[in-house]
Amino acid sequence: MAPSTQNQWTITSTEKGFDGLVYGQAPVPTPGENEVLVKLQGASLNFRDLIIPKGMYPFATKLPVVGASDGAGEVVEVGSKVTQWKKGDKVVTLFNQGHQFGAVDAESAKTGLGGVIDGTLRQYGVFNEAGLVRAPKNLSATEASTLTCAGLTSWNALYGLKPLKPGQTVLVEGTGGVSIFALQFAKAAGATVIATTSSNEKAETLKKLGADHVINYKEDLEWGTTARGLTPGGAGVDHVIEVGGAGTLEQSIKAIKFEGVISIIGFLGGVKTTVSALDSLNHICTIRGLYVGSREQMQDMVAAIEANNIRPVLDQKVFSLDQVKEAYEFMWAKGHFGKIGIKIE
Repeated sequence: MAPSTQNQWTITSTEKGFDGLVYGQAPVPTPGENEVLVKLQGASLNFRDLIIPKGMYPFATKLPVVGASDGAGEVVEVGSKVTQWKKGDKVVTLFNQGHQFGAVDAESAKTGLGGVIDGTLRQYGVFNEAGLVRAPKNLSATEASTLTCAGLTSWNALYGLKPLKPGQTVLVEGTGGVSIFALQFAKAAGATVIATTSSNEKAETLKKLGADHVINYKEDLEWGTTARGLTPGGAGVDHVIEVGGAGTLEQSIKAIKFEGVISIIGFLGGVKTTVSALDSLNHICTIRGLYVGSREQMQDMVAAIEANNIRPVLDQKVFSLDQVKEAYEFMWAKGHFGKIGIKIE
C-alpha cells in the first residue's frame, strides 16, 4: 500500500531559473476510476525540462507543476474501470498524454507531462490508463524512463513520416539522448550512420555504439559537405536528426539527399538561422518539426527495443531524487553523454 505523503520537485516559476525548482512533500494522489497509481522508480531529463523553469519553452505550460516527462515504475493501484493494467505491471509514461495515435493536434499538444500535467520527479504519480505504455522487459526502470521523450522523438523522426529503410544513411548530431537513440535505431534497421561530435573521446564511443563514420565538427566546419561525400555516389543522407537549430541547419541542408527528411528536434545552437523555407525547394527535401510521438508509435518502439535488445545509453553519473537540481545543472553544463538518469526510491 502506498504511503500518504511523498517527496517531489515542483516548478514554481519561469523567472527564477533552476531556483524555481522546489523540493518538498506532497500528498500521494488517489487514482480515479480510469486511472492508475504508479510507484515511480526511475526518471530522466531532457533539454526541455531545463528550459521550462528558465521561461524558454515554446509550448504550453501550467505552473506550478511537478517537473519532467520521463518516468518508469510499477503499478501499485488501479481504478475501478481500468482494463489495461493490473497491480505489478511495469510501465513507462507517455509524453503527451492525449496523443494516442495519428498526427499530433493542438489539443493533445497541451497534455505534456512536466509542463501542463504533473510529471515524474516524485515518488508516486497518478496517470490515465491510456497515458502509460508497457516497459520493455530487457530494461531497468531508469533505462526505460529514457524512452518517453528522447527515445520516442527519435523513433518518430525515423519512422513517423518517411520510414527508414535498410541501406539508407542517417546523420546524427552530437551525443545527446535523441541523437544516440537515433544511432541505435538506425543501426538496428540496417542503416549507415554518420555522427558528428567535437570530442575525439566521444568519437571513439560513438564508433563503439555502431557509428560508421564520425566527423569532428570543430575541425571540419563544412561537415555537411563531408557527410554527403560519405554517401553512395555523393547523393546525400536520407535522414538528418537536427538538434542544433541555427548552429547546424545550414550544414544539414548541405548533407541531405533529394527527397530526404531533416527532422528538427531542438535548437541548442539558437533559433535564428539564414536557412529559409525555400531551401526545402532548392534542395528537394522535407524540413520537418516534430513534437515527440504517439502512444501507438511508442508501443512499436518498445517492440523493436525488445526484439533487438537495445539498451539506452545513460551517462555514468546517475542522480537520486533529492539531487535533481544538481542533475539540471550538470546537464545545462553539457558535461553528459547520452541520457541523465535519476533513480527514485
